[in-house]
Amino acid sequence: MKIMKNNPLLKDFDNKYGIPPFEEIKIEHYLPAFKESIERHKIEINEIIKNTKKPDFENVLNAMEMSGSDLNKVSRVFYNLLSADSSDELNKIASEISPVLSRHNDEIILNQKLFSKIKVVYEQRDNLDSEQRRLTEVTYKAFKSKGSLLDEANRKKLQYFNEELSTLSLKFNQNVLKETNNFNLVIDSESDLDGLPDDLIHFAKEQAIDAGMDDMWVFKPTRENLYPFLTSSLNRDLREQLYKGYLNRGKNSNSENNEELVKRMAKLRKNKANLLGYDSHADLALDDTMAENKENVFSLLDAVWDPAINRANEEISEMQKIIQREGNNFKLEAWDWWHYSEKLRKEKYDFSEAEIKPYLSLKNIRLAAFKTAERLFEISFHKIQDHPKYHEDLEGYEVLDQNKQLIGIFFTDYFARPSKQGGAWMTSYRDQSKNNGDVLPMIINVCNFPKPKKGEPTLLNLEHAITLFHEFGHALHGLLSNVTYPSLSGTSVPRDYVEFPSQMMENWIRSPEVLFEFATHYETGEKISEELMSKYIASQKFNQGFATTEYLAASYLDLAWHTEDKDVDDINEFERKLFDKKGLPYEIDSRYESTYFSHIFAGGYSSSYYSYMWSEVLDSSAFEGFEKNGLFNKDLGKKLKELVYSSGNSKDLMSQFKKFNGSEPNPLRLLKKRGLA
Repeated sequence: MKIMKNNPLLKDFDNKYGIPPFEEIKIEHYLPAFKESIERHKIEINEIIKNTKKPDFENVLNAMEMSGSDLNKVSRVFYNLLSADSSDELNKIASEISPVLSRHNDEIILNQKLFSKIKVVYEQRDNLDSEQRRLTEVTYKAFKSKGSLLDEANRKKLQYFNEELSTLSLKFNQNVLKETNNFNLVIDSESDLDGLPDDLIHFAKEQAIDAGMDDMWVFKPTRENLYPFLTSSLNRDLREQLYKGYLNRGKNSNSENNEELVKRMAKLRKNKANLLGYDSHADLALDDTMAENKENVFSLLDAVWDPAINRANEEISEMQKIIQREGNNFKLEAWDWWHYSEKLRKEKYDFSEAEIKPYLSLKNIRLAAFKTAERLFEISFHKIQDHPKYHEDLEGYEVLDQNKQLIGIFFTDYFARPSKQGGAWMTSYRDQSKNNGDVLPMIINVCNFPKPKKGEPTLLNLEHAITLFHEFGHALHGLLSNVTYPSLSGTSVPRDYVEFPSQMMENWIRSPEVLFEFATHYETGEKISEELMSKYIASQKFNQGFATTEYLAASYLDLAWHTEDKDVDDINEFERKLFDKKGLPYEIDSRYESTYFSHIFAGGYSSSYYSYMWSEVLDSSAFEGFEKNGLFNKDLGKKLKELVYSSGNSKDLMSQFKKFNGSEPNPLRLLKKRGLA
């Protein structure tokens, strides 16, 4: 009981902003906090079920919204740290608690007495206000699609599927992180570093020291290591080794092999979909999305595939000519692409990423993001000097509106480390709501930028700068939320809409006007020259054949797993047949292959990886107004805030989009944006 009484996770976070007291939270606090908060949630749900009053919105739907606050608080702290600052101890707890949480959620979703009360409110929803009606419809549909109409025997089957999927998904993610950390490309000769930028060499030295190899350099199969290495290294054999280390994660003959997990998850998802009355997992997953069904998704992907392939083949031919001119006789391989595309860009546009990187300091790009939000949405960001931290890299900001009123807290955790899973993401420690007093959002952006030498600035490449703006767009979606109910708040929207606000924000950092203002040299303070900017603008649509093709290949792979009728015996053969059928060029690999495709096997994007392109159709259409009327047009900024970033899922999303855009999204805008039409 001592742990329970003094468990910081079960107390109010009693500091100025309600930030989790990270320094006080110990490993031994998590399991007791989970178990206690689950019991509290059960009691709250049972009180709703036992209520003898006629079911109405307040005593059913809103009571559900206000239940589970302790469990929600514990879960957010735990799972945020599990992805951002993991450890063996946290992974062990996750393995134990994930099936328990899955069971608990199913006990609520599949409770017939609770569903019958929701159904009563749903059938009388016309008497509710618009947001109450929306919440009622979303909740009813969620219960229905998750098995509430099944008989008791099939509900038990569904619970079994969900528990096993929860366990396998967690194991998949843990294996990918271990595989990434287990692989080392070790360089012991300084000559093998030829061509590599200084910051990458420093990063490799730090990784070597962490691995106990002080006199060497270590490169990991992470995108933060991989892409600059493939671009700059002059040693083709080493480029191949690192690339294959990245590609083979989850395929190696060890305890972290993901092949059986992937096959089992695909089978379980199909069985679950069939149990719920759907032909495939894709049909189930797409039932409540903007795309509506797999036919519409394939239609979008197919419309872009041929133009992308045609452009990619042109790029391959141009790079092969460079290889031949250099006196080499090898055929372009997938691991050569970054190296030779950079040479091609230099040849065609006299521009390289290395030229612009000194102007893209993290300080400058973050300021550009903050100022963009300030001008569009009349908010401002102010650094918090002293606050609880789970890692020294965590930084916090107050977010104030135009009246200097606090509207939220924003955290950043930008630098790569072995305890952090790969990629970049936004999540929340607390969602905005107003149904139980004003609750302000607490949002975090997590990235994997290489950490510089102490005292030196962090210099980003173009992809990093775009990533920062992308995740900041997600953050704004959470921070600007202005709805009543937490289940409709911020990013709680269908998967193929959630990327729209984030990709919308990318447009500003791609704009010359923003770069001209904020891209200043980290040493001299000089603004980027018009000549360099002109080169950058001219090259913006460069390499889009490759970028689009590798993305589409991953989207087709996602859908193949989730529409396949037969069980898959051999993953390599399954992938090869798919890509041969699609005509994927030999020189291009899918952006993700099955055994490390965390988006779809551990990240909630199963049957939804297409959503980035779907959302790009939305953002390329929506940004046209700013291109015509000014990047920081006040009226458009106000509309964008009101109709996109603030409304969460409280309104019909396509209606909201059309109100802002004035028309349906236009797929042709996407092709033009990518230079494919």
